[in-house]
Amino acid sequence: MYWSLYLRRHIVFVPTTGKLDSPVYREMEPVDVIPLSNTDGVRRALLSAITRGNPSAPAYTSGNFPPPVLLKYAGVKNWSAFERGASTWGIEQTDGIYQIVGYRRSTKGYWEPDPDQKIPFPSGTSVDAVIDRMIAILQEAAARHS
Repeated sequence: MYWSLYLRRHIVFVPTTGKLDSPVYREMEPVDVIPLSNTDGVRRALLSAITRGNPSAPAYTSGNFPPPVLLKYAGVKNWSAFERGASTWGIEQTDGIYQIVGYRRSTKGYWEPDPDQKIPFPSGTSVDAVIDRMIAILQEAAARHS
């Protein structure tokens, strides 16, 4: 299972991460948008997304892709405008084991997993502990970009 989240201008965006084919995921409605200062709201949004799991995502034909769902929530017109100043992470869960993965911009311009930002958790770690660590990472990232 996989869930994505974004931090942009001290706002946390937590979309539902739908599944197409393994390992292909798509961000879709509903999307929670919470100020990072609202720690309890961020915690609820992350727990809600994880609880939803990865529902089936709609498949689109080539050339028939709608705009990314996050654009309307951020009030921007295109993906490159959203990406400016944004940071992204994923929470992965495989066989009950969680891992947080931070992403960086590749030299080719797309997001790629950053091996220096992978945080594996021991087997048996609770989802609450993973969420607490994710919130701390978001707060650290926001402080660095202030």
